Amino acid sequence: MSKFSCIVAACENRGIGINGDLPWKLKHELKYFSRMTKKVRDADKRNAVIMGRKTYFGVPETKRPLPERLNIVLTRNSASYTFPSDVLVCKSLQEALHKLDTTDYGKDIENIWIVGGGSVYKEAMESARCHRVYLTEIKKHFECDAFFPEIPKSFAIVANDEDVPSEVQEENGIQYEYKIYEQKH
Repeated sequence: MSKFSCIVAACENRGIGINGDLPWKLKHELKYFSRMTKKVRDADKRNAVIMGRKTYFGVPETKRPLPERLNIVLTRNSASYTFPSDVLVCKSLQEALHKLDTTDYGKDIENIWIVGGGSVYKEAMESARCHRVYLTEIKKHFECDAFFPEIPKSFAIVANDEDVPSEVQEENGIQYEYKIYEQKH
């Protein structure tokens, strides 16, 4: 039973998106997301990214499926959509985790990342298997229609990993900071 982490950028009102897109343009923050979700210790492995259907289709067509990672899309209505053959489509987070635990899909996976949207994050953080939340705190208010849920009290802030900057970042006049929350047991 492998653990997983959530990774998210959220603004002051916990907003994470609007109209299927990010409300901000932060190139370095996107590079951080890419680096973190691709990073493996074992070069023969790769990571899985689990996301809802709207999050998947919110990724620009030229950039999906997210390269060098197993893309798992959650949808209860897969017949209505077309996905590339290398994308694993599951009805629920439980089904996706079960497939990673019990089938060949999981044999070369090192880390599992939950990458959105709001309802997927909520379900993920309610799971005992959720180990960490990598939160980019965007220090500004944006108009959003998708939100990150409250981080449960069972999580506490921990020191950043050595490759995660601790100082406040700034890009396009927007300040943001990387925080890591870990589930206490």
